[in-house]
Amino acid sequence: MKQPLFTGSGVAIVTPFTHDGVDLPSLGRLIDFQLEHHTDAIIICGTTGEAATMTYGERMRAIEFCVERVSGRVPVIAGTGSNCTENAITMSKDAQRAGADALLVVTPYYNKATQEGLVRHYRSIADAVTTPLILYNVPSRTGVSISPETCARLAEHPQIAGIKEASGNLGNIQKIRNLCPQDFAIWSGNDDEVVPICALGGSGVISVVANILPEQMHQLVQLCLDNDFAAAGKLQLALKPVCDAMFCEVNPIPVKSALAMMGWKVGPLRLPLCSPSIPHLEQIQSVLDAFHLLPQ
Repeated sequence: MKQPLFTGSGVAIVTPFTHDGVDLPSLGRLIDFQLEHHTDAIIICGTTGEAATMTYGERMRAIEFCVERVSGRVPVIAGTGSNCTENAITMSKDAQRAGADALLVVTPYYNKATQEGLVRHYRSIADAVTTPLILYNVPSRTGVSISPETCARLAEHPQIAGIKEASGNLGNIQKIRNLCPQDFAIWSGNDDEVVPICALGGSGVISVVANILPEQMHQLVQLCLDNDFAAAGKLQLALKPVCDAMFCEVNPIPVKSALAMMGWKVGPLRLPLCSPSIPHLEQIQSVLDAFHLLPQ
């Protein structure tokens, strides 16, 4: 029986940058804020953390720092995906040595692997580590989707603990739940699908919105876990404007802009990401104002 890595709301935390590198003191303050407001796991160097534009050294130092700062209070899950299997293996081994509790591995982008290629890719990584591995299915970014049947094959591996599902395909998520063992966890990768995925047996969310509303995202999952789906549905609907604003442009452009408006020191986005348009800035500011998140 696989032990659940976490239930609840895990934050896909942003990476604060200076013009010279990662701003570790600011990252530390963001981590502290998350822990103070009941986030259930920290996901470091994922999509929201702009890992694709970080050097290998920056990624490893950020993971090491996060593990040190969290100090065992919640699980630390490190993004170690790559479109090169050997690179993903190397990164996964190094993240394991750094003390990460689990690895989040996105499907290999650009290569557009077959389903058999995905099986071999993930099994090769899982065979190389003893740290649990989470599959990450986000076809809108990678151009390839893990089929439910492939997910079932991968769920047989003792190191593959679950999947972050950001496909938006609730039908496939139902198939995954039916085909995979009950100890294979499913986390929502979309903030506006937490309730339906939890209703299908999901374990929570790996969240962008939790960067700015950690307590509310924790509460949303807790209501689901408490089987109070009436209250959870109401909260999901109330949070919908925030979810929409945080994805009005490609993640993490809106959420880093929101954090800056809230007074957090997060530094610049790294090209090719850039500042949002004026209408989207106004949308972000409006929703922050509605949720009383702007400095007075």
